[in-house]
Amino acid sequence: MISTQGSPQTRDDAVPTPAEAVEVAVAESTEPAEPAGPAEASAPAAAEAPKGRRRVGVLMVVALLAFLIDLGSKLLVVARLENHAAIKVIGDVVTFQVIRNSGAAFGMGQALTVVFTMIASAVIVVIWRIARRLYSLPWAIALGLLLGGALGNLTDRLFRSPGVFRGHVVDFISVQHFAVFNLADSAIVCGGILVVLLSFRGSNPDGTVHQQGGKTE
Repeated sequence: MISTQGSPQTRDDAVPTPAEAVEVAVAESTEPAEPAGPAEASAPAAAEAPKGRRRVGVLMVVALLAFLIDLGSKLLVVARLENHAAIKVIGDVVTFQVIRNSGAAFGMGQALTVVFTMIASAVIVVIWRIARRLYSLPWAIALGLLLGGALGNLTDRLFRSPGVFRGHVVDFISVQHFAVFNLADSAIVCGGILVVLLSFRGSNPDGTVHQQGGKTE
């Protein structure tokens, strides 16, 4: 018996007819897409996340240590050395003697006490703003030193005589032929030098490195 094409006797069940193929395509197109797995869902978020961890904690620890060391040293020298003869540390080259400074670091600008108080406050605000995108450990240390030193001297400006915003900073480290300063001044200078070095190397607070031509990597 000869059968025509497509008859039940000759059609291979494994090969769908054109009508069946259309039905399968329509069914597949209407099926809901499978939800992405946890790894796939988190991939974009991971790609957008910044590299490394924020270093605000390091900044705060360094700033707190610098502030407490400066405050403790000032309380000690005021209680033990003020109105007393200078103590020789390294002959006449380095001595300890208490001096009330109304100016900036190293005794500069003694007629601008209020101005320097406002500058110190502005520096603290700027450092805090930078801290929101701080991912570099060296930058965290540098800014922590700056913040701790600024807070140390600002505390004197606010709470020491002759009054608020006009308080005199306690200086006690005297270097022959140089200046009289305190540990807050030292922290500010060290932090400033580190900032200059990091900037010279092209390092940014957010952990990136800028190169000539404004390129980042």
